[in-house]
Amino acid sequence: MISMFLFPLLILCSGYISNTIAVFSLYLISGLGMAGIGMSVMHDALHGTFSSSKTMNKWMGWSIYLIGANPTVWKIQHNVLHHTYTNIDEADDDLHVPGILRISPDQNRYWIHRFQFVYAWILYGMMTLVWVTSRDFTRLTRYRNMGLIKTQKEFNRIIAEAIFLKFFYFGYSLVIPILMIPVAWWIVLLAYFCMHFVTGIVLTVIFQMGHIMPSSEFPQPDENGLIGQNWFVHQLATTCNFAPRNRVLSWFVGGLNYQIEHHLMPHICHLHYRELSKIVQEKAAKYGIPYHSKKTLFNALKSHTDMLYQLGRA
Repeated sequence: MISMFLFPLLILCSGYISNTIAVFSLYLISGLGMAGIGMSVMHDALHGTFSSSKTMNKWMGWSIYLIGANPTVWKIQHNVLHHTYTNIDEADDDLHVPGILRISPDQNRYWIHRFQFVYAWILYGMMTLVWVTSRDFTRLTRYRNMGLIKTQKEFNRIIAEAIFLKFFYFGYSLVIPILMIPVAWWIVLLAYFCMHFVTGIVLTVIFQMGHIMPSSEFPQPDENGLIGQNWFVHQLATTCNFAPRNRVLSWFVGGLNYQIEHHLMPHICHLHYRELSKIVQEKAAKYGIPYHSKKTLFNALKSHTDMLYQLGRA
């Protein structure tokens, strides 16, 4: 995945490409590689499951820098807030989206949400571009205010690190190609946007299909801050698998089509999810706990679209 992302960019940076179609093609391939890094390399590494070696996990986790993002922000958002408070509005940070989207029944509904099943895909495509430009900084500020970043010194260090590495990312992925490729700058910029659109669509849809589904529950805590389920049942109630027999998809998305197993056992490498799913499904049936799974990618896409439609109307 790292090669799929970097090699097209290296070719673009060389300046040997002058054909517009080739420029777009290389950026699109790089976009798929970027999505692959996010799902099957960086994701496992930042969960500590890419390797049994902590050092290797650390190095592979640094691949997030290659795609313009920050590991501290990711770990807080994903490992802490999403995995702990899955589908709980105002606690699960994956539900913290612009008001133009409504992805939880506990969020305010406005008239424009009636059309979100149509326009959501455009916003999904913009996700990584927002991520690498502004979202890391807004979330870092919010996490500091929440007490998740303990000291001002630590906050300043992470901000400085993020700024430096984002300059590095934009430098090699956009600025150098603009300077080196003998085509109009706006063509390179448009191709770059297309790269991010591909990445955004792939990443967002894969993660959304795991939780924003008609079968998913969105529990709210009581006055004591508790929900009426233990953590394991909660993960099964809020999560959905898809296309479990599609080995190519499982390889590309780093096992994220087995969201249930990932949420129950986030510290186990995704290579084991296929076999673990059989055990989890058997135990869920034994104790009468729902186990949600869509047979195909198309079924999951349709169900997610249906959920966007429902949330726009009720």
